[in-house]
Amino acid sequence: MAEIARRTTNNGKRVMFLIHRKEVLQQAVRTFDKQDVNLDLLTAGMVQTLTRRVDKLPTPNVILVDEAHHALAKSYQRILDKFPKAIVLLFTATPHRTGRVQLDQIADDIIVGQSIHELTEQGFLAPFRYFQPPGDFDSKLLKRGSTGDFTNDSMQQAMSTKIFGHIVKQYKRIAPGMQAVVYTYSIDSAIKIAAEFNSEGISAVEVDGTTSKEKRAVAVRKFRDQKIKILVNVNLFTEGVDLPNVDCVIMARPTASLALYLQFSMRCLNPRPGKTAIIVDHANNFKSFGYPDDDRDWKQAIKSGKQKSKTLLKDPGLSIVTCDYCFAVVKASEVKDGKCPICGKPIKVHEAKPISDVDLVEATKARKQLVKKILHDNVYQNVINKKVNELHTMAELQAYAKIHGYKPGWAFFQAKRKGILKK
Repeated sequence: MAEIARRTTNNGKRVMFLIHRKEVLQQAVRTFDKQDVNLDLLTAGMVQTLTRRVDKLPTPNVILVDEAHHALAKSYQRILDKFPKAIVLLFTATPHRTGRVQLDQIADDIIVGQSIHELTEQGFLAPFRYFQPPGDFDSKLLKRGSTGDFTNDSMQQAMSTKIFGHIVKQYKRIAPGMQAVVYTYSIDSAIKIAAEFNSEGISAVEVDGTTSKEKRAVAVRKFRDQKIKILVNVNLFTEGVDLPNVDCVIMARPTASLALYLQFSMRCLNPRPGKTAIIVDHANNFKSFGYPDDDRDWKQAIKSGKQKSKTLLKDPGLSIVTCDYCFAVVKASEVKDGKCPICGKPIKVHEAKPISDVDLVEATKARKQLVKKILHDNVYQNVINKKVNELHTMAELQAYAKIHGYKPGWAFFQAKRKGILKK
């Protein structure tokens, strides 16, 4: 966006930048300035402010809208309608809204960027492990608010107070010592979760919309400096705010929003050499949305009409099972000899619940060959339960990449980062 703004202002044309959060606005203006955008030709502001002053704003030639899945709101539309001749560019990592009305109401087309798999292979995102505890809270989630997401009352009923102790227990078992962000649904639940972590000797701070700016800034700074391990929040750290050292995300709330799910789950994917992120889903959100890195049909996602998040998956027939021992969420096709591919303990594949109304398909030849290698090749058997930072040879990296479905380029990139291959 900054480069588009620079080229536009270099041609003597005006640019308008719209965002809905102050923290992101400040980051953006600094980036634009660093990119040599002519700030005299830039109008940058929060939608909440600019919509009240729309009649006094200079006419832009180009409008850049960040987090554009919000752009159907009246506050945005008032601004966009005021400047019908402007070129409008909408930017979002999650071009899908909860409900029938989608972005085709304001966008002529969508230009899809690189997939999460591709970004991971190129080192722009960290690989991750995904964990899901047993228990299904969805049956009680009946009430929805004006946003289409679940109401606090319905989440309170679905997520019993028993879950608070489980959150800390699973963190200590799955991701001990990791910098983690916890997403929950209410201030009361956030306070309880933070207190539970602190009582176990794990430093945690709770922040929410009522937390003062000063206190919030101190909490974020201490988290970045690794002086606290856990940041428990109520929907604050979803869009735009830079938290570079998050290694673990804990979803302690359900959501009906694909956008929120992806923002929650992907918050921990900032890369670092040897890093494997951990995503802990306490609310079975994966059952509604699949994995964060599943390929999605974003062109279909912007079309208005009744559609479910599962229909956007390019492989909607995925069968998933949860290990009763380590709670890892794995594809049923990855379970061989009745054992979990993560911990090696017995796993009950028959408990997996495949998505209905799909035809079963035969495993591909490539998948069968991979299974054969895993069963008979010592290198494959050696790496199947390892983390990326435990791989030390090119052969191990290549075997790990094949097991996890990464492209060959991932192994070469990791080998360069580890010094196995010369850069």
